Amino acid sequence: MALSPLDDFPVHQAAQVMRHVTTGDRNFYDRYYFNCHAASDELMLIVGLGQYPNLGVTDAFACLRTPDLHRVVRASRELGADRMDTRVGPFRVEVIEGLKRLRVVLEPNEHGLSFDLTWEGTIPAVLEPRHFLRWQERVVFDSVRLAQTGRWSGNIRIGEDEEIPVTSDRWMGTRDRSWGIRPVGEPEPPGIQAKNSGTFYWLYTPMRFDDHAILCIIQEDERGRRLLEEAVRVWSDGREEEYLGRPEYRPVYAPGTRDVVEATITFAPPGGKPFDVRCTPLLPVHLMVGTGYGLEQEWRHGMYQGADPVVQGVTHRLPDDAARMWGLVDAVGRFEYDGLVGHGLYEYWALGPHPSFTD
Repeated sequence: MALSPLDDFPVHQAAQVMRHVTTGDRNFYDRYYFNCHAASDELMLIVGLGQYPNLGVTDAFACLRTPDLHRVVRASRELGADRMDTRVGPFRVEVIEGLKRLRVVLEPNEHGLSFDLTWEGTIPAVLEPRHFLRWQERVVFDSVRLAQTGRWSGNIRIGEDEEIPVTSDRWMGTRDRSWGIRPVGEPEPPGIQAKNSGTFYWLYTPMRFDDHAILCIIQEDERGRRLLEEAVRVWSDGREEEYLGRPEYRPVYAPGTRDVVEATITFAPPGGKPFDVRCTPLLPVHLMVGTGYGLEQEWRHGMYQGADPVVQGVTHRLPDDAARMWGLVDAVGRFEYDGLVGHGLYEYWALGPHPSFTD
């Protein structure tokens, strides 16, 4: 029951010290996610930092994607008692003004990527629907997440010589904060979970326009049943969120693949006029490659890497390493509707059986 600086704030929710969560589930996590781009296909940077209180681990990653480069820097350490300390090797996240401004830093290191970036939200942070999934009797997802569109300022450094100024008039992105339960850490014996079909049919599109954002989530199972959905328009001036009805998703895949080349999302606001948003992925980032989302058995989110802090780098060159690019895609997205053009995140994965597939 060791104390931490958090215990000096009036934020307790249970008869526990703040470093202890109210569930003993090993899979409890608390995570930051950010992406940064210039609304083009030239560069996308994705950063994540998570804590895993019941595993005693905290880790972080940064993934840089350009047309010919996929570079990851990742770090891990023991969590310790102070959960307010977000430092993980050369990484740290600083909350300057809660729900509005944050600073994200990767100090210079030997792996050819560093940055010092400040985030400013352009819409109020939005609490998304609770994500709850039970598979073969076990709760595997039980989490909540806030989402926000925003802009960046600062700099990104690639290698020894290339420094990119990041200015708020051009560089934008989306972020989320999620916490709860989802699979993390070392693989567990699958048991009856081995019977799962493995379907993950998913779309997540936070889109930023000049004076508003549209936030859309679609998740379906192998029968096409909705497991999670969200469709809201959020105004930059703080006006009440507008519910946009049940979103319908129609992707177009590259022949012989499940790589999306374009898509249409139809929204039907209750009592309002339906409208289509045309989506175009501009620069795909295979988020699971090198970052800890499950492809590498030796490095997964929450996996204990030893008593001493660990920092690693992973670099792939494209198109030479294109065969390694697999899994969930976080793409810079272009979005168009009613004469408006916006940009944001186009995140998708079409894994396993689904009624829309014949392959």
